[in-house]
Amino acid sequence: MFEKQIDVKRALISVYNKDGVGEFASFLHGLGVQIISTGGTAALIKKHGVPVVDVSDYTGFPEMLSGRVKTLHPKVHAGILYRRQLSQDVSAIEKHGVSGIDLVVVNLYPFQETVSKKGVTREDVIENIDIGGPALLRASAKNFEHVAVVCDPNDYSALEKELSEFNGRLSFETREKLMVKAFEHTAAYDAAICTQFQNEQDVDFPSSATRHLRKVADLRYGENPHQKAALYSWKTGLAQAELLSGKPMSYNNWLDAYSAYRIAREFEDPVAVVVKHNNPCGGAQDENLASALKKALKADPVSAFGGVYAFNGRVDAETAEVLKDWFVEVIVAKDFDQTALEILVQKPNRRLLDASNVWDAPLPRELRSIGGSILFQETDDQLYQEVRTVSKRLPSASEKDDLDFAWRFCKHAKSNAIVFAKDRQIVGVGAGQMSRVDSVKIAVMKAGEAKLSLQGAVMASDAFFPFPDGIQLAAKAGITAVMHPGGSLKDQNVIAEADKLGLAMVFTGMRHFRH
Repeated sequence: MFEKQIDVKRALISVYNKDGVGEFASFLHGLGVQIISTGGTAALIKKHGVPVVDVSDYTGFPEMLSGRVKTLHPKVHAGILYRRQLSQDVSAIEKHGVSGIDLVVVNLYPFQETVSKKGVTREDVIENIDIGGPALLRASAKNFEHVAVVCDPNDYSALEKELSEFNGRLSFETREKLMVKAFEHTAAYDAAICTQFQNEQDVDFPSSATRHLRKVADLRYGENPHQKAALYSWKTGLAQAELLSGKPMSYNNWLDAYSAYRIAREFEDPVAVVVKHNNPCGGAQDENLASALKKALKADPVSAFGGVYAFNGRVDAETAEVLKDWFVEVIVAKDFDQTALEILVQKPNRRLLDASNVWDAPLPRELRSIGGSILFQETDDQLYQEVRTVSKRLPSASEKDDLDFAWRFCKHAKSNAIVFAKDRQIVGVGAGQMSRVDSVKIAVMKAGEAKLSLQGAVMASDAFFPFPDGIQLAAKAGITAVMHPGGSLKDQNVIAEADKLGLAMVFTGMRHFRH
């Protein structure tokens, strides 16, 4: 039978992060707990007036190899690992003069912090691979029926409360929770080490993918109310943006916000992006964010209602005034000025996400779940392979500008994706259709519903046109220039049709499917 509670009579404390450890040791001493410790930890505890048994005195073996070997000793690990209910284990430790250790307080060398420093040497990286610490954590966690293990200084206060309430005893439930936390800690540590050396070897897709996913937040629900969900992070990115106001972000909010953020990052000049259900439904560039926003809202004001917005600059009062009475789920921005915040927070449910700290963060490889498996791929962070005009007519300067603008939005719309643009403003989007010509039809319809003229507008397509029908329909609506990757067996037929219709056609050599 597992013990329901254990008496804490002896504790081993050896920590890198010494926050609060002196006070915690003082509390334990007040309960009559004997403290065994090492090096700097022992010195700090002594400064708090707490008597300490040095681990080398406990083991009868000196610390050696410049500190590489401190606690790696049978007397330490037997004191942790022996099973109190087994007579043969009890006889063994008594025979060898081993004292039981009931509480182990350990945290590890800061490996991730070390490797992220500029100019760090390989020697520094290797010396920050903790050996004794993980061994202590794993041993204590394995024997959690009889030993409590603490790896997080934030747990000290809760343990003090429980130990006080139960006269120096800890419950099975507490020990079990601490056990899981310790294994999470060592798993994350090993994953960081493995990933570091995989990166050094420059292996694109190693034989095993080690990523430690840290929970950022529980979400109200998933895509639908009957689905539970949470947000996890393994690298710096949008999840670390600061929520300045509004309700907590939902599952769908995060998906849409990330899409809008990705699009806005594509541009240097002021851009306003509107996303609905993970597709851009509006967008524009102009001299400032306010004027860009006014143009962006014209493309599809119905879909923009309740959408997610992104801005690649500081949202000011003029921009905020445009959205003041507008129903907006989320606004993601590179920054907000104080006056804009005062205007925008008047609608308390509107989420304001300040992404200034992560705006230029590198985009990691993309992961997507397919049941019990994960697809990994490089992030689609390129635009073009080789831009070349394939039609007889060259695009004008304004058409080139609009084609580049439309292409950057089209890259982030769901396949099959079609984007119409004019004067660096979205005027129609068709996305997520099984047929490319259907996407063209939808983009034409959207422009018509918004009463936006397509005369002189341009079209971007995320993949090639397999037949001329798509460009025929676009030309009939007023499109004068087309950008797509090319690569179809019938490219020449499509180019010939473009020439017949007087269109300028540009190939990019790079497809941007988004499923």
